[in-house]
Amino acid sequence: GVLALVLVTLARWSALTALLVYGGHWAALVATGAISRAPMALVMALLPNARGSGLSHATGRPAPGVAVVALGLAAGLALAVLGWSALGPLVVAAGIMVVLSVVALRKIGGQTGDILGALQQLVEVGCLTALAAAAG
Repeated sequence: GVLALVLVTLARWSALTALLVYGGHWAALVATGAISRAPMALVMALLPNARGSGLSHATGRPAPGVAVVALGLAAGLALAVLGWSALGPLVVAAGIMVVLSVVALRKIGGQTGDILGALQQLVEVGCLTALAAAAG
């Protein structure tokens, strides 16, 4: 777990450094913040709880329609601040969400708070990396 946190932090730092060098970092930070949190709502709505206890179970599950609205708002905000440059991070976010959801479903039978937290962190790093790659 500690090694994963160190690697995610280093990846985030590298991407943020690149964004600072190329400019446009404020829009990237706003878009990434929205994009990285919205997939959690969809995963909560669609995947069952892996355990009968824990924070994710206690929080409850949003309706699928509410989760889709959250995704639409995040995508709309990203498009508003980044323009068409938001498409790359949106595709990266969708890919990470699908892969992590499939792995969680197969390995532990659903989602937990740890899965949701990992999803947010991985999507954030993926979006920042995609934006830094496009800026360079």
